[in-house]
Amino acid sequence: MSAVPKIAIIEDDQAISQMYRIKFEANGYEVETAENGKLGLALAEKMRPDIILLDLMMPEMNGDVMLGELRKLPWGKNIKVVILTNMGEQEVPENIKQLGVSAFILKADMTPRQVAELVKKQLSQNTAPPAPPNPAPTNPPQT
Repeated sequence: MSAVPKIAIIEDDQAISQMYRIKFEANGYEVETAENGKLGLALAEKMRPDIILLDLMMPEMNGDVMLGELRKLPWGKNIKVVILTNMGEQEVPENIKQLGVSAFILKADMTPRQVAELVKKQLSQNTAPPAPPNPAPTNPPQT
């Protein structure tokens, strides 16, 4: 992860994406936004964010289609993606759950501060220190 965490917000509701942008920038993140999945995929390709906040219902390319395309890319296979939606989890397309989503956020249920906390937690899990290497086996001296 870069020194300044990078977040891509892919959301067609400009008021929501700007609200999150302001919150994350105030917390020191680099933030870029896109208003649909097609632009979001191009943005993610260009910026290589540390995490993506992704709406599902958008014009031109829905979030589930965009996520499927993202997961086909070598660098996009393991990127953290948080779904932003007003759908209940039962309404979310089944393929989304198989595409490695880090979390689901019901927009109406969380404040920007709560979303920022969730993203911070997701990013900290991504940057856990590596496990210490196993010590090299020592061969006892031959006698």
